[in-house]
Amino acid sequence: MNKKAIISLSIIFVCILTAFLVNYKTKNETKKTSSMKATILTEKDGYVTVVDNNNAIYTFYNSSNSTINVGDEAIITYTGKLNKDKEKQTALVVDVSTYDNNEEVPDAWNDNGIFEKFYEIAYNKLKTLSLDEKIGQILLVRTPENDQITDLVKYKLGGYILYERDFKDKTKQEVIKYINDLQENANIPLLIAVDEEGGRVTRIGNNSNLVSAPFKSPSEIYQEGGFEAITEDIVSKNEILESLGINLNLAPVVDVATDPSSYIYDRTLKEDTKKTSEYAKTVIEASSGSKVSYTLKHFPGYGDNKDTHISSTTDNRTYSKIFEDDIPPFRAGIKAGAEAILVSHNIVPALDKDNPASLSTNVHNILRNDLSFTGIIMTDDLDMKAITDTNKVVKAILAGNDLIIVTDYKTAFKNIKEGIEKGKISESMVDKMAFRILAWKYYKALMYDILK
Repeated sequence: MNKKAIISLSIIFVCILTAFLVNYKTKNETKKTSSMKATILTEKDGYVTVVDNNNAIYTFYNSSNSTINVGDEAIITYTGKLNKDKEKQTALVVDVSTYDNNEEVPDAWNDNGIFEKFYEIAYNKLKTLSLDEKIGQILLVRTPENDQITDLVKYKLGGYILYERDFKDKTKQEVIKYINDLQENANIPLLIAVDEEGGRVTRIGNNSNLVSAPFKSPSEIYQEGGFEAITEDIVSKNEILESLGINLNLAPVVDVATDPSSYIYDRTLKEDTKKTSEYAKTVIEASSGSKVSYTLKHFPGYGDNKDTHISSTTDNRTYSKIFEDDIPPFRAGIKAGAEAILVSHNIVPALDKDNPASLSTNVHNILRNDLSFTGIIMTDDLDMKAITDTNKVVKAILAGNDLIIVTDYKTAFKNIKEGIEKGKISESMVDKMAFRILAWKYYKALMYDILK
């Protein structure tokens, strides 16, 4: 046999041996049993999605009889190899056992609330945050025209509200990139909000690159097809908002207005309390399970009052009238699973003669105690002209809000920090607010750094 033939045979032998070893290793790895710590994100149709301590997300079939609860931290024993790039794993879960988190949530914060499954996770995350980071989380701010990312990083903001100018003339891909850039520069995933009510108040509806036609007002939709059409509209709207990266809609308006000339009338369903209550329930149920949260507004009911964007306004109706006409839609939305409620700036003497609703402890106590609401209470924008109190941000915290909407976030941030330093508010108040926001973000599946 010549030298060339020997070399060729040697190469063939090496290749066969390598292939054998790779195959042997693969077979043995496939049979290997492994374990990992992870947190349950979703469970559906026998498939479990989890996130591990390296932020890798896996979805695989659950062959065990273990009880799976969303939000549980677990030790997962599995067979086979995991590949985070695959939608569903070939590996089979053979055991899931939950384990206790590091510390218990303070008793005073446990309220059997809508986000309760994520309280422990949120509390442990809270303990890793600086004061600046906690303050940032409780601010939902109007996106500035300049320095969006610079200020996002500096003030560690909890979220941005996008307006029509933020979408004007942009293509869908440009909007997606813009929002992705914001998220990538945030230390904690952002709330990305819009007021997409439809009709008179629309943010993306006037951009034909994003929608084929502007969203119709709730009253138009209802007149055309009743609550079935309302459901279809919400589902369709959600698909568009989700595709852009928007995760919070500051809608629906569930106020009951009777005067066609009043400021809020065109934004309402233009129906009575009973139908408006059904509207609130319909919107919340239609949006349930989507990646977009909806916000009931404007508690305790706007009525036929003036525009709080331009001036202060007083609602002189009686306590019983408000509870009979305006509160039921909010109650219906809460029972349907509403995650967030926005409070108006109207002064309602029957509830609090000294403060606008957004700064009133009495009004917030109605939400928490009378209506048993455990979700997020947020102010309307505190930089609207109805609010003239220079101590407004501190008062908003003392009143019981979880999320402060502002345009001038730099001053708001400064005032909160000074309020803590001067003893006007305690850091524990800000802690509880940030804790609830974090729990909401986990609930919304925005947070994947659970075990970091």
